[in-house]
Amino acid sequence: MATQNRGMELALFLTLPATVALIVCGVPIVGALFQHGKFALEDSVLTAQALAAFSIGLPSYILVKVLTPGYYARSDTRTPVRYATMSMVVNLVLNLAFIKPLGHMGPPLATAIASTVNVAMLYRTLVRRGHFTPDARLRRRTWRLLVAALIMGVVMFFLNDLFQPFVTGTSIQRWGAMLVLVTTGGVVYAIATLLTGAFRLGDISTLLRRSR
Repeated sequence: MATQNRGMELALFLTLPATVALIVCGVPIVGALFQHGKFALEDSVLTAQALAAFSIGLPSYILVKVLTPGYYARSDTRTPVRYATMSMVVNLVLNLAFIKPLGHMGPPLATAIASTVNVAMLYRTLVRRGHFTPDARLRRRTWRLLVAALIMGVVMFFLNDLFQPFVTGTSIQRWGAMLVLVTTGGVVYAIATLLTGAFRLGDISTLLRRSR
């Protein structure tokens, strides 16, 4: 159970900032990667919108991998498969419901919601059966990690205009802008986790000891 708590903590530590970054910085990221030749700014905007919708489910895509071993360890393979099948049905229904009003954002948003539903069912059943209980450290750090990711998102939102002129320049300019963008976001997130208490300097020594 302690391993799953730490697994969820690590999954949220990595995926929450990635989710926020892909939503906030989608246009410069897509622009740096694809906006040249016949791929115009409008294409970057539309692609970034689809990317943002899909990215909403990023934490759940990873949390599924953290929660399902809780079933497999108890020789229960039917429940994860049943929930995965139910989430596929949810995905199909939402695709049909979203495709007309949301257009290109409908399918990725449906996928994100369906994955979140899957995680919710897996989590709820484990807790109900007494096979998983979120400990105090996970509960304390979850909301702090979310706050840290949001802080990073706000900072990167206001920095987007600085990167935009470079993401459509030469190859060196595009990749340089991407490198600076990712590095800046990582530094801001690291500082935010320290300020919110989501991550402590002592955790580094703990990780180093475990890696030996």
